[in-house]
Amino acid sequence: MHDLNDMRYFAEVVDHGSFAGAARALDLPTSRLSRRIARLEAELGVRLLHRTTRKLSLTAAGEQYHRHCVAVRDQADQAQAELARILAEPRGPLRVSCPVTLAQTTIGPLIPGYLARHPKVRLDMQVSNRVVDLAEEGVDLALRVRPTLEDSGSAIIKQFGLSHGLLVASPALLRRHGRPAQPAELERFDAVGMSAAGGKVRVRLLGPQGARHEAACRPACIADDLLTLRFAILGGVGIGVLPDYMCHEDIAEGRLERLLPGWSLASGIVHAAYLSRRGMSPALRSFLDYLGEKLVQDPGGDLLGISPLGQPPGAAAGAPTRPAATPSPPPARPGRASARGGR
Repeated sequence: MHDLNDMRYFAEVVDHGSFAGAARALDLPTSRLSRRIARLEAELGVRLLHRTTRKLSLTAAGEQYHRHCVAVRDQADQAQAELARILAEPRGPLRVSCPVTLAQTTIGPLIPGYLARHPKVRLDMQVSNRVVDLAEEGVDLALRVRPTLEDSGSAIIKQFGLSHGLLVASPALLRRHGRPAQPAELERFDAVGMSAAGGKVRVRLLGPQGARHEAACRPACIADDLLTLRFAILGGVGIGVLPDYMCHEDIAEGRLERLLPGWSLASGIVHAAYLSRRGMSPALRSFLDYLGEKLVQDPGGDLLGISPLGQPPGAAAGAPTRPAATPSPPPARPGRASARGGR
């Protein structure tokens, strides 16, 4: 089969009227271009050009062949332009895994804005706390909230910031039972939680200068779903721990109050995991960029507008401040284990 590049070279020589003009347009040496056209004629077994010292002219066969070469060149250029357009514009399917509460409280409200900006993307959002295997299940991106990144395996990590567990209660509950001033006073309260090891809801607190305290509270409601626990806390059933991204609006609007603000609870790193930077689709890149734009961190790493601990300048007076003992996220690094996701 003939080298299709030679067809382009021939079309350019004819269109420019000379080997020198075509060579400049193609950024090739004139001698090399002349040899390629001579080889093409030899392969075809027909003369395409009449050459003189003053000009070039087409043979009858050359005229007919030139029309086909121009069509091939133009179609190749059109295909290249179309491919470049596809590669530059976010489009097509994008499969994302996200934990339930993060989707319901933080990511879900951002989705309409992303799709309005990129209407050709088809978002397939898997909202589940189930652990997913990115490669095996064909998931492009897993959003996660985890205490560390050590088990991220071979996945590439993009961190968005820190989320904190907050100990909260409803104002009605505090009016009935008073406000605890010390961690030891928590045990006189009923509590809600995801488990009750040994018949108690356990709240592990970290205080100033590394002080630690574990309160064992009476279980009033146990549920393995944070949204259910939030409703119970709002209803005054008991005190409980919620992630900041789930209760920051409740705190800001007075529906919940934070307890023991000088003590902190476990932090989680809000991050995205994906398999490779190489060959990343425009849809995936645009989604990561969009989340990075919306999930803004303060200098300490807390998510502004999500965590009541990290407030932008001009935040409402009386908002809780970020405790000094809040840990910083470890650096992102790819490893060499499985690329599994989850909550």
